[in-house]
Amino acid sequence: MAIKPQEKAPRRGAQLHRVGWLDRSRGWLRHHLSVALQALIRLAVTPVASIMTLAVLAIALALPGFLFTVVNNIQQFSSGWDTSPRILLYLNTDVSDARAEQLSLELMLHDGLSGVELIDREQGLREFASYSEFAGMLSLLEVNPLPAVILVLPADHSADSLQQLQYELGALPETAEAALDLEWIQRLNAYLLMAERFSWVLSGLLALAVLLVVGNTIRMTLESRRDEIVVAKLVGATDAWVRRPFLYSGFWYGLMGSLLAYILVQIALYLITGPANQLAQLYTSRFVLQGLDLGSSLVLIATGTGLGVLGGFLSTGRHLRAIEPG
Repeated sequence: MAIKPQEKAPRRGAQLHRVGWLDRSRGWLRHHLSVALQALIRLAVTPVASIMTLAVLAIALALPGFLFTVVNNIQQFSSGWDTSPRILLYLNTDVSDARAEQLSLELMLHDGLSGVELIDREQGLREFASYSEFAGMLSLLEVNPLPAVILVLPADHSADSLQQLQYELGALPETAEAALDLEWIQRLNAYLLMAERFSWVLSGLLALAVLLVVGNTIRMTLESRRDEIVVAKLVGATDAWVRRPFLYSGFWYGLMGSLLAYILVQIALYLITGPANQLAQLYTSRFVLQGLDLGSSLVLIATGTGLGVLGGFLSTGRHLRAIEPG
């Protein structure tokens, strides 16, 4: 008689199942989405406090964004100007046109010059009349009061060589004044550099202000939920699990604050577009005021969001250690 193999009895009770990587990822994502949504809802529950905080963050982020945008526009506006050094020789009024032309031909043979252009008295008067509001009054003058001007282009652009050449040409008997037409561009570049450095310093100070505002706001929220945090730690919650909702609160503060800052910058640039276009027309330039491009906008939003998360992390990291079950 054959003995039948003993059949295995079915398992009863709880069974251990292997959780795959995909299931763990989905669970992690669902949890984070749920926490982020709850953090956003908590901001909506206190609209007045949230709006005030967002307004402060938006202003703090908009100021450096606006300054950087203005500086970049001025740099683009001035980039089309001729920045090569020039020396303007204003001749004496008693120098005749023939002598002025002869002097310009002599200067063409000068080794230190790469170009010479003569603007005689009649040409200077016409150009002055076209750019001046006193064109009608100039016709009443019996004698042309403007001197002939010789524009020279130095071959060597070093500071010592330019000063020496300016002194040499200014000592000519026909020259009343030798003006180096470069100082105003150097001043403009110095002002732009100072404005750019000032924007960076202001950005650092306002970034610190954003951290303090977000950190203080989240600290007050954390204190209001102290009992809830104590209970969560009693049942085994880690600091990372408790910190997560507050990090998402900082995320929402930073994201929405930077979006509002973007809107404020665009509104401010729109308000100054008209005067900027008028200024460009005075310089016969086709310059058009540019707002924040895609790259700058993403940098502004990413910076604001990162500061919000960092402010939440720094605030909760210090205060969570002080909240322990008694």
